[in-house]
Formats: sequence, structure tokens, C-alpha cells
Amino acid sequence: MAEAYIVGAVRTPVGKRGGSLAGVHSADLGGHVLSALMARTGVDPGAVDDVIFGCCDTIGSQAGDVARTAWLVAGLPVHVPGVTIDRQCGSSQQAVHFAAQGVLSGTADLVVAGGVQNMSAIPISSAMTVGQQFGFTTPFAESPGWAERFGDQEVSQFRSAELIAEKWDLSRAEMEEFALASHERALAAIDAGRFVDEIAPVGEFAVDEGPRRGTSLEKMAGLAPLREGGRLTAALASGISDAASALLVASERAVADHGLTPRARVHHVSVLADDPVWMLTGPIPATRRALERSGLGVGDIDLFEVNEAFASVVLAWARELDVDLARVNVNGGAIALGHPIGATGTRLMTSLLHELERRGGRYGLQVMCEGGGQANVTILERL
Repeated sequence: MAEAYIVGAVRTPVGKRGGSLAGVHSADLGGHVLSALMARTGVDPGAVDDVIFGCCDTIGSQAGDVARTAWLVAGLPVHVPGVTIDRQCGSSQQAVHFAAQGVLSGTADLVVAGGVQNMSAIPISSAMTVGQQFGFTTPFAESPGWAERFGDQEVSQFRSAELIAEKWDLSRAEMEEFALASHERALAAIDAGRFVDEIAPVGEFAVDEGPRRGTSLEKMAGLAPLREGGRLTAALASGISDAASALLVASERAVADHGLTPRARVHHVSVLADDPVWMLTGPIPATRRALERSGLGVGDIDLFEVNEAFASVVLAWARELDVDLARVNVNGGAIALGHPIGATGTRLMTSLLHELERRGGRYGLQVMCEGGGQANVTILERL
């Protein structure tokens, strides 16, 4: 039976909006992590079959197939191709899925999967904003087919996060406690040096900028809600950020030919979608199906990474799956560390792999909510 192995995983530190990475061209940011990945694994870059990068809002410095451009600006071999994909927040996690599927199919032996996003330079939803000059306010608002199927109602992640908080009766205080824990866990990880091995510093910038020291429940309680009468505030949402991250996925043949040491086996990959108006509920049914298909139960998973798009998303997921939050986002999540959309999937997976190794755990499960109501699930088995 064919296997897909992860033999390397690296990321940049995550920069906050307007922070240390704000002025870095997206291709150079992606190129930096690609150079680091090749150097750390010791693989001949010329043996790589493909480079698959996630990225959203692919305009400006992120346009023109940034996966290919990033590889080239890194000075890597010109014959290696690259492709950029968009599954919204799950784009680079999907890149890992495509890489693993290529290896498992026998059509590729070494595939780079990663992502890049400079949200400071290219603000979130820039592609939609650009579309306004052509008369389109969103990808679907002017679509008669969409209106016929889903009606004339607001579709946004902010509304979804509020709907989830209401349906699962998640109080603002409960969500603020979760958000505070995210910052505290991230800061504890930084102070203990747990991220050092997974980060490729960009110049002198080597530490994630998002986690806030000195934040408190009292400070969070003073924030205005994102929507009038709502429960969600900026403190309960992921941070706007800049980063790049990448993994190297290898076949058994590549492991033997290049003398590589597998760090994890890709045990399961799947994607499932839910209601696009609710949008952020996808991780719940997607996780259930992934566990069923993999033959694993919640108790078999040592660590979970559930992207903290909003506190309500993770808390509703944990309640539905009956997962102890002590095993979820143990080194903080996107509320503290930030959510550089196209790069988050492989950023999470890089951190998950390193933490499994640190703890000696066996299985790690990662799931993300994504635009359109979608959710990717990956289960890694540490070797």
C-alpha cells in the first residue's frame, strides 16, 4: 500500500497587521519559507515534482500564480512548476491534501505544499473590492441562480459566527475565557521556546507578534460587539496577519532514494461542506465523517488543531464532538497567533507536527472552517 509521508515542515513567524512582515513582497515571503524547507530537509530542489500553494485574494503581489513566483524568487530550479489554489481559509491545508493524493496515486514522489498571505499589503476581500469596478459587490450577490436557491440574505463570516453563538447558546463571557486562554497558551509556548524549531526567522524577526501580553477578561469585556446587539467582539475573532508556511510530502520511493526520515504519515484526508450561509459549521460534520472513515474515535486523537476563526466556531465544534479543550489548540490558536488565510493550514500543521513530536503523541487531527461552508480534515500519524 502506498504511503504519503511528511519529511519537513517550516513556517515564518506570524506578523500582525502592519507589523514586521507588512512590507515583504508576498513572493519573497513564500520564497523564504521554500528556501528554508529545502535547506532543512536536505532534498535536491530539482527532484521536487510540484509546488502547491494556498493563497486568497490573488491580486497585486499575490497574482500570477504566486506558488511559481515564490519558487523562482527563492533561486530554485526553473523546471519545477507551481500552482496556486484557493479553498478560502483552508487553502494550504488543501494543498497538503493534493500533495498527498499525488504521492498516493503514484504520479508524484516529492511535492511541496504550503501557503502565503500578506494581509497587510493585500487586505482581506481585496478581490471582491476590485470586482466592484465591474459591477459586482460579492461573488454571488448579483447571481440570479444564487438568489433563487438561497434568497436575499446576508452571507458573511461575522453573521455566521453570531448565528453559531446563538444556536449553541455560547455566552460572551464563555467565549472571552476561551480567547484569553488562546493568548495565554500562545505566550506560554513562546516563552518556553516551543515554536523555535518550526520557525524560519525573516531577518531578525523570529517571534510571532499576535499574542497579547497583559490582555484580560476585563479588557475584553469593554470592547464593542462586531454587530449591533451581538455577542462577538474583535477579541473573539482571529487576527489579520502575514506569514508563509510549507511542508514537504514524500513517497516511500523518495524517502529511500533521498535518504529521508519520515516524521509523520498522512493517515487521512477529506473535505466536506455544510450550509454556505451558516458557513462556519462545516468542521462539525467533517470531523465526524473523518473519524468514521479513518476508524478512529475522539479518544484516539492526542492533539486537535481547530482553526480559531472565531471563538464560537471552536466551542460549538468541541461541544458537538464532546472533545476536551485541554487537547485543542494547546499552544494557542488564531485568536492569539493570527490567521494569515492562505498560509494558516500549513502553519497549523507545522505546529501540530512539532507538538506531537515534543509530546510523543501518535495522532493529530486538524480541521478548519472555510468560505462556502466547507471544511478540510487531516489526520497525521507521528512516526
